[in-house]
Amino acid sequence: MNAIYLLTALTPILAILILLVVLRLPAQRALPLSLGLTALTAFAIWRMPALYIAASALEGLIISISILWILFGAVLLLNTLTAAGAVERIRAMFFAISPDQRVQAIIVAWLFGAFIEGAAGFGTPAAITAPLMVALGFPPLAAVVLALTANSSPVTFGALGTPLLIGMGRGLQVGEQLAPVVAQALPNASSAEIIQRVGEYAIQMDLGVGLFIPLIQVLLLTRFFGPNRSWKEGLAMWRFALFAGASFLLPAFLVAHWLGPEFPSLLGGLFGMLIVIPAAQRGFLLPKTTWQFPKHVSPPTTLPSSHSLLKAWLPYLFLTLLLVLTRLPALPFKSFLQSQALHFNNLLGTPISTSLELLYLPGTMFVATAVLSFALFRLPAATWGQLFGAAARRLVGSAIALGAALPMVRIFINSGVNALGLESMPVELAYQAARLMGTAWPLAAPAIGSLGSFLAGSATFSNMMFSLFQVSVAAEVNVPALIILALQALGANAGNMVCVLNVVAAASLVGLSGKEGAIIRLTLIPMLYYILWAGILGWSVTRLLF
Repeated sequence: MNAIYLLTALTPILAILILLVVLRLPAQRALPLSLGLTALTAFAIWRMPALYIAASALEGLIISISILWILFGAVLLLNTLTAAGAVERIRAMFFAISPDQRVQAIIVAWLFGAFIEGAAGFGTPAAITAPLMVALGFPPLAAVVLALTANSSPVTFGALGTPLLIGMGRGLQVGEQLAPVVAQALPNASSAEIIQRVGEYAIQMDLGVGLFIPLIQVLLLTRFFGPNRSWKEGLAMWRFALFAGASFLLPAFLVAHWLGPEFPSLLGGLFGMLIVIPAAQRGFLLPKTTWQFPKHVSPPTTLPSSHSLLKAWLPYLFLTLLLVLTRLPALPFKSFLQSQALHFNNLLGTPISTSLELLYLPGTMFVATAVLSFALFRLPAATWGQLFGAAARRLVGSAIALGAALPMVRIFINSGVNALGLESMPVELAYQAARLMGTAWPLAAPAIGSLGSFLAGSATFSNMMFSLFQVSVAAEVNVPALIILALQALGANAGNMVCVLNVVAAASLVGLSGKEGAIIRLTLIPMLYYILWAGILGWSVTRLLF
């Protein structure tokens, strides 16, 4: 692949970074421009047929409806709970745990977010935790950055293990069987055994990587958003932050080892909260000085009995129950809801097909919970239309951004159909990286995983796209395939922090549409830490143990 084709393959990445991050254009302008550049270069240079470009764009538009439905449900639920006063009651609870907002950030974004990631995934944690943090008094930009940073390590086992079970499981197959290169690299191992071992390796390495994410959270908080712009005020939390990191990761590791990949994030987040919240209430490992934003308004100390803490949390408890029940394969709900999908086959006469699983999406669970909350809190019927209208209006900017981002991504991914005989753009970029790195491939493997999440919008799709490629490179350069697959999974986690779709979605939920570049500039810091340190650990493991 010559320099022109390399530059063409890099067009979506460079366009996003330059337009959003460097030139600081709002996503509503930057992403349509990126789409135009990607479509033009795909047609003129990559020689992708115009019909496939149009079908890919249409596929992206259909998928964007799924994301917008999730966002609509999240905004509607938040608006409903705010109007009912439940958010204020929850806010009071977190202040009762600790008035220190460094502690609140760790509990809400890291632990509660991990629990929600384990239940639902697909951007749901940021959709819940970022608005909740704004209600706690965090600046909207800080809330989004912290929510996205925390939504990293738990992603390995998100949505009841979907990134591994579905993403990597299908990514290693050709048809219904393991690909020949996988069977050769991992003889006598079934798909289930491979996924189990990859999950164990991933969480073991994450004990050295994700352990520091809560500390990075508070460092970002105090340095970029605090009144004193101080690293020191964040470092003062190092003992409690590491304690919180271990309180999630160690239970998650034990669950991954004994129960498999479905429940590590769900149970790890739950056990983490059960460990960390009582510790915070007792001041365990906390610095003596409480850290808050200036002019912080304290929550009311008393609220009406109709707004008891249990009642305020009931919608979230109901939401969690719905998410878990509709995602357990052993129950009939998942298959029934997925069977109601709208299928769009052979778009514009091409093999490109997609579907809309509106009833199965978390957005439906959000809307159902919001409707329940209308009745639970006895809101006046006149407010229903207002809340629905406000939720829809909030998403106008996001609809434009997502309506450009997803078509761009699908053109990028479907570009394997071309007149040049090249693979798709992301795979060709991965081949170039493999040729460059050679036996040092473990250092680069997480970056490939993060590339997939950054553009495809999901760790599941990243694992599906690159797992077979990662095994092929591992066999070529003679490094352990299981370690490389674990690094792929960790890299996919990291890409989640800067994923365009997650950034646009989270920004819209807290009224930051147009500030996506600022979000990415800040989340790039923990993302680069994550892939670099994961790569170093993976490389060290292959050198020392294999």
